[in-house]
Amino acid sequence: MKTRGDRQFDVVVVGGGAVGLAAALTAEVGGFRTAAFAPLATFPPGRTALVLAGAIEFLSELDVWPALSRHAAPLQAIRIVDSTRRLIRASEVTFYASEIGLPAFGYNIPNGVLVDSLRRHAEAFAGLTLISAAADAIHPTDWSVSISGGGHSLSTALIVAADGARSLAREAAGIRSRRWSYPQSALVTTLSVQHPHHGVSTEYHTEAGPFTLVPLPGDLVSLVWVDRSDVLEAALALSDADLSRRIEERAQSIHGVMRLDSRPAVFPLSAALADRLASNRTMLAGEAAHLFPPIGAQGLNLGFRDVAALRRVLSFYRTDPGAPAALDAYHRARQADVRSRTFAVDLLNRSLLTDFLPVQAARGLGLALASSMPVIRHALMRQGMAIGR
Repeated sequence: MKTRGDRQFDVVVVGGGAVGLAAALTAEVGGFRTAAFAPLATFPPGRTALVLAGAIEFLSELDVWPALSRHAAPLQAIRIVDSTRRLIRASEVTFYASEIGLPAFGYNIPNGVLVDSLRRHAEAFAGLTLISAAADAIHPTDWSVSISGGGHSLSTALIVAADGARSLAREAAGIRSRRWSYPQSALVTTLSVQHPHHGVSTEYHTEAGPFTLVPLPGDLVSLVWVDRSDVLEAALALSDADLSRRIEERAQSIHGVMRLDSRPAVFPLSAALADRLASNRTMLAGEAAHLFPPIGAQGLNLGFRDVAALRRVLSFYRTDPGAPAALDAYHRARQADVRSRTFAVDLLNRSLLTDFLPVQAARGLGLALASSMPVIRHALMRQGMAIGR
């Protein structure tokens, strides 16, 4: 653990996940006296992160990407298959990164590798105070914020709240968050496959949610299976061999024989959105600001875009990064992106669950247009990755 004699800071980040560590690195590289309450993060086996092209550029600017690239698999194409048994079904469509001049839409990386690489990079900065403990008390005032935890007491001009959906820092700032649940859970795991994936992610849309296979290095894929909670709990109770066969059947044997490579985990789906993204010398980032179901790879990538916006705002408010004008600038910079992504992911998920024919027809028409019209295809691909933001 690094320490600093001066306990006054410009920026203190709360959170030890990928977004929190990226925020701490960004502030430190930007020349701000920075500390982070960053407890060690742990992940169940099989959890991976699809980091999209814009976030790869951001991680490259932080000089983190070189350590990650050898553990990452490129996502060169996305195939969407309507596996519902409804009257109106969408046509199959495949999007290719090469259509918009990219070698890959992004890269799939084990969560543990991503966070460990960011942490090691943060530890290499002599000036960055990294505290391997959670914050347990935060008190904002008009002029500064006091924060303590793990035997440390600090004062700062700005708190970056990256401490997850149940954020202590957000609560201390008095920012309300609306949370809602879905009648679904997600099963995540990794599998070895008989036939190569060729960098193609395949997403089967079912009446209970998407069933998505994403490339990993070598002969591995990661699975995110969204379904009714009772279905997934029953699947979790199967033997490894029986569950592998169940997954292979649902995947229509696209990769031949499939075998579990990590023990699966199941978690319920929910979402949340903060009323404001900054207030009381606190800026929200990652799941402290927005929580998504694991659909469309939007959650983590939105968090990295939060940090990119933080970098831009800090560059204009060097004297007092927690001033009301800085907070307002950050809120304005992020609210449209955050709210539109929240709406889009919620709409996509609910469109799969509904039996309402006009909604099914609209979804089918949208994929049909995406399949046949290059202008719409390219716009959807760029919008999905937030290219240009």
